[in-house]
Amino acid sequence: MKRVVVLGGGESGVGAAVLAKVKGCEVFLSDFSSIDEESKEMLNKYDIPFEEGGHSRELILNASEIIKSPGIPETAPIVADAYKCNIPVISEIEFAGRYDNAKKICITGSNGKTTTTSIIYYLLKNAGLNVGLGGNIGKSYAYQVATENYDIYVLELSSFQLDGMYDFKADIAVLLNITPDHLDRYNHDFEEYIKAKFRITQNMQPEDCFIFCSDDDITLSHLNKIVVQAQKLPFSQNKIVENGAFVSDNKLQVKYNNSEYSMFLEELSLQGKHNIYNSMAAAITGKVMNIQNSVIRESLSSFKGVEHRLEKVLSINNIEFINDSKATNVNSTWYALESMTKPVIWIAGGTDKGNDYSPLFDLVKSKVKALICMGVDNAKLHRDFDDKISVVVDALSAKEAVEKAYELAESGDVVLLSPCCASFDLFKNYEDRGEQFKRAVKFL
Repeated sequence: MKRVVVLGGGESGVGAAVLAKVKGCEVFLSDFSSIDEESKEMLNKYDIPFEEGGHSRELILNASEIIKSPGIPETAPIVADAYKCNIPVISEIEFAGRYDNAKKICITGSNGKTTTTSIIYYLLKNAGLNVGLGGNIGKSYAYQVATENYDIYVLELSSFQLDGMYDFKADIAVLLNITPDHLDRYNHDFEEYIKAKFRITQNMQPEDCFIFCSDDDITLSHLNKIVVQAQKLPFSQNKIVENGAFVSDNKLQVKYNNSEYSMFLEELSLQGKHNIYNSMAAAITGKVMNIQNSVIRESLSSFKGVEHRLEKVLSINNIEFINDSKATNVNSTWYALESMTKPVIWIAGGTDKGNDYSPLFDLVKSKVKALICMGVDNAKLHRDFDDKISVVVDALSAKEAVEKAYELAESGDVVLLSPCCASFDLFKNYEDRGEQFKRAVKFL
């Protein structure tokens, strides 16, 4: 019997363990830290042995195969030991893909992944299709393959998930953009990160479709370095494309083979330059999937947006509070600041991933009146912004940050949580950070 060891007891790991068990493997799950009660209940339900608070080498390094959760770096000692023992280490997505014959629409990019994935899923649901949502969003893909039966999956894939994928193939792959992110996990080598993102195109065939942003210089410059057999469908706000999506006469226009679709930009429910790109990628996907133009229009004009992504929380005394906790890199925050039309009290900070803040300098000078550094170590933010913003203060909690922001703000200002950084210094994850921010605003 094949012995599968799963590293990590979160959503991804537990889902992979359940699928391995259902498929008749001998399974063991190991988590270096603690496992929550809900996950333990699931493991016990399927009679899967597990450990927490450390890794037992003798129970792990006898595996036929190891499934590694995306949050665990390749440099973790137990992973390095597995490679020394020539044990294959794969991702949950790679493992689940072996047992799944559904059509797979896969989305990656440094920014906009969750929004675009959510729009595409919403669009396909509105078209009445039998579709599942997974990957970096929603329920574990592996758990759904074990317990559900969908015709189509829409999967948001991070670079960490793509790293552990080898035979997996997308039927439709969407690459939104590539900007420096997670460089701490890629030896501070941007090229390594770019290669990870392009793994979304691996194994694609001529009947498949690769949707990408032709306004993204990094994507374009690397496109000719790889072999992509799939049909290429670019989207652009700067030029007209023959097959794909573009903006012309204030309209989003899509051409796919002999079919066309258009709608006015002002009809899109999500506004802002970055959201036009997200809507374009979704519209092309809709055309490839042969969805009626009326359903695409209704979906793109009624989609409600994603929690923790430029989410309007409350307006108090004409001071608007916006939760953009999902902005964990510089480029995401650039888009957030670029879309602001009022003076900004900006809350930023957290675990720095090797950020270069210089792309924000011009926007910050023109739009930000105060910066609240919400982190354990704010030295880098102070170094880069003390001479550009008249007021820079520190906070050690969401509550303290919101209270200081409210003190500094005047009627007509906006308080924007757009951290640029990961959340792990003060919070469990970006969702926890966003929830604590929203709670603090409601208690003002």
